[in-house]
Amino acid sequence: MAVATENKFLSSRLGSRERHATLDVLGSQTDVFTYEPAGGGPDGSARAAAPTVLAVHGFRGTHHGLLRIVDLLPDVRVVMPDLPGFGASSPLGAGREHDIEGYAAWVAALAEDLGLGPDTVLLGHSFGSIVAARVCAEHQGRFSGLVLVNPISSPALEGPQGILSRLAVGYYRAGAGLPESIGSALLRHPAIVRVMSEAMAKTRDPELRKFVHGQHAQHFSSFASREVLLESFRASVSHTAAEAADELSLPVLLIAGERDEVAPLPAVRDFHSRLVDSRLTVIPGVGHLIHYETPRPAADAIRAFLGELEQKAGE
Repeated sequence: MAVATENKFLSSRLGSRERHATLDVLGSQTDVFTYEPAGGGPDGSARAAAPTVLAVHGFRGTHHGLLRIVDLLPDVRVVMPDLPGFGASSPLGAGREHDIEGYAAWVAALAEDLGLGPDTVLLGHSFGSIVAARVCAEHQGRFSGLVLVNPISSPALEGPQGILSRLAVGYYRAGAGLPESIGSALLRHPAIVRVMSEAMAKTRDPELRKFVHGQHAQHFSSFASREVLLESFRASVSHTAAEAADELSLPVLLIAGERDEVAPLPAVRDFHSRLVDSRLTVIPGVGHLIHYETPRPAADAIRAFLGELEQKAGE
């Protein structure tokens, strides 16, 4: 079970909704966690009619990061794999890189292997927003809608955060280039993970901050190798979700944090203005951790978006 015990921030209901499977997708033994709609009656009709969301998590994360949002969508089927090379999923097969192209091909193949229909909505958080946007741009009509949470909308190596991004590039290069034991220890060092967590957290609630830091400590170092981590990091700072703006004709929901320094709000607003069919939800007081700190307004926006898509489909 991905969900162990009930606490203030995750309910025990998640455990009863969860199904776990492992599929071979482009050479990756991909672990997929599906959260079925709660209840539904003995005939299963309500479950069968529930909307389905395929969710892609962010860099260095696992599917666990999105559980608070899933928990608040009990009437939705959410399919959440661990990205290849992260969490429980093994890296992509030989000859495939862990870049935007590689991950986008994997998402498309996974959707086919799972038999997900075109009425499925694709969701991406942070780095996952870049991957999800690329998938929808390359596979027109494959998904009915796109949800991007904390969408990466401007180049990481430019603007106010450019210096910090370049420092991060040096950190990941050093981790990959040093001897194995030293490099791995550097990349997984609890103090560095905590610094990253402290930098992103905006909440002043001490219990919530403790939960966020605990989640990062538990899951932020679940990567298969230094090489996979460096490849995916390079992809995360070399591309944006907004690159695909001109090719996205499907309905898009952007969920942005007012205080997000990784995906700055002005850039998200610009991305929003370039899309032909989009809506933007801005959550006050939060940064890049919407999925941990403010899951309820995010879940409410997603539910409203799914309702809108369902209404359009019925017209």
